Amino acid sequence: MPEVDRADQVFAALSDPTRRDILRAVGGRGEATATELAAGLPVTRQAVAKHLQVLADAGLVDAERHGREQRYRLTPAPLDDALRWLVDAGAAWDVRLERLRRKVARPT
Repeated sequence: MPEVDRADQVFAALSDPTRRDILRAVGGRGEATATELAAGLPVTRQAVAKHLQVLADAGLVDAERHGREQRYRLTPAPLDDALRWLVDAGAAWDVRLERLRRKVARPT
């Protein structure tokens, strides 16, 4: 998947506060099932499972089957793509703002 597309999916997945809570919980536990995660959240297990699928599609979590359970764990590499995009966007704005500062500071 191209880097920009993955960053878009990561930002879309992280745009929902419940998914951010789920991601924090998975990261804090190391791994967890949808049932375990739902026990600590004000949403149903089915809602958690749907949110986990969005996070998995963005590459932020990985699932492994253990018997009848799916155990999810954090896969942070896609966050690097999103961070790289933010750094590049921030650098581009720094250049624009510096040009504007110089233009405004020039004597007329």
